[in-house]
Amino acid sequence: MKVRQYMSSTVIAANLQDGLHQTWERMRERGVRHMPVLDDHEKLVGIISDRDVRRPDTVDLGQHVDAFVLDDQTKVHQAMTGGPATVHADDDVADALGEFVEHKYGALPVVDDAGRVVGMLSAYDLLAAFQDSLRA
Repeated sequence: MKVRQYMSSTVIAANLQDGLHQTWERMRERGVRHMPVLDDHEKLVGIISDRDVRRPDTVDLGQHVDAFVLDDQTKVHQAMTGGPATVHADDDVADALGEFVEHKYGALPVVDDAGRVVGMLSAYDLLAAFQDSLRA
């Protein structure tokens, strides 16, 4: 079983300078919870989740809690996780699952040999693979 069999091949990406409200709206419209973040040259630089958008880690600083308004003043680059782990489309699903379990990922960008994002693999995609393996 290969990642390409279960990944979403429709890539809905964010840009570093996108506002968080704009990103949240795009996530809701497209029904996704994770988006790869690309720079202006289409290079993968991060990943952002719906949780990052709703309340970035930068809001809670130790004992001090800042007010947070979901608007476009806060940019994706301020809330994303940089340098995300990736999987390749031809990786074995079992290997990808190992990464998800070890690091508690919710989703990973799928890249080709040139490092271009060609899809996303989510925990739900892995559940579908698990279901198929149980049925086999």
